[in-house]
Amino acid sequence: MSAEPRSLARRLFEPASIDSQAPVARIVTYALLFLWTLVVVIPLYWVFITSFKGPGEVDNGPFYLPFVDFAPSLQAWDFMLVQNYTLRPYTNSVVVAVASTLLAVLIGSLAAYALVRIRFQVKLAAVAIFLILLTAIIVAVATFGVQWEIAVAVAAALFIIALFTLVGRTRLAVGNNDIEFWIISNRIMPPIVAVLPIYVMFQQMRLLDTQLALIVTYTAINLPIVVWLTRDFFAGIPLDLEESAQIDGASKFRVFFTIALPLVRSGLVATFLLVLILAWNEYLLALFLSNADAQTMPVLVSAQNTTRGPQWWNMSVLITVMIAPVIVISSILQKHIARGLLVGAVKG
Repeated sequence: MSAEPRSLARRLFEPASIDSQAPVARIVTYALLFLWTLVVVIPLYWVFITSFKGPGEVDNGPFYLPFVDFAPSLQAWDFMLVQNYTLRPYTNSVVVAVASTLLAVLIGSLAAYALVRIRFQVKLAAVAIFLILLTAIIVAVATFGVQWEIAVAVAAALFIIALFTLVGRTRLAVGNNDIEFWIISNRIMPPIVAVLPIYVMFQQMRLLDTQLALIVTYTAINLPIVVWLTRDFFAGIPLDLEESAQIDGASKFRVFFTIALPLVRSGLVATFLLVLILAWNEYLLALFLSNADAQTMPVLVSAQNTTRGPQWWNMSVLITVMIAPVIVISSILQKHIARGLLVGAVKG
């Protein structure tokens, strides 16, 4: 008995099989993808062609087609990359972004693994005393001019004394969930709130306008993101694998580096790229903590907004140079990124 032929409406709006899309749904999907492609590509194209324009082409109207609407020129490229002071900011951005990202991923993955595999019960009194002493260090250094080495040494001594005398008598404790929430909440806070204390701290330590100050700061602000992302990666690893290695005599660190990390490699690659982009594009902290020696590319781009108005052609050169390595790295690692986004998403 032959199947009843479907009507035109059903053929258009209903899929032919479970693993296929209806024709109308397929058309809508491709149309939305095409529109999204335009949204992404057109700004990049505009920046790229603007880098080959001069002040006249930028000011006199929208010209979109090289050799048709305008004659391309390498004047802006020559000025920014040859005649101008661009190599040092670019080197600073590379060093600071890569170093801070590597540190953040290493430290953050260790912290995330510990939060997944170790049950913590930190006394609430110890946390309170630590925060009070940390505040006292900042006040002593910033307000009273105490040398930071002396302030840290005194605070460390007081903290150790408090641990052995007061903390042991309290019962309230902070668990893993509380620690995770505290770590993530640090990233929720607007960076502008912490700019002044960070500036004063590095000023007292004589580390302003250095790559080290930016590396330490970027590592600290990106740690919560790494912990938040990698925690689910490690939680998806079967515990039996690690227990078998420990029975064979492997230490916690050996299990982490030889078993846990290789299993979540794709997730770490995705996390690395995300944090690298955040560090690469960071502007606010670099503006306050750097000047000439440690200036990064985002600060140099903003400096092209001069008293004569925005130098769009120069900005476009710098933006193109900044975008290029991110696109190349993303293209090379796209398979790992796609797999990494799914790591820990399916359990069972």
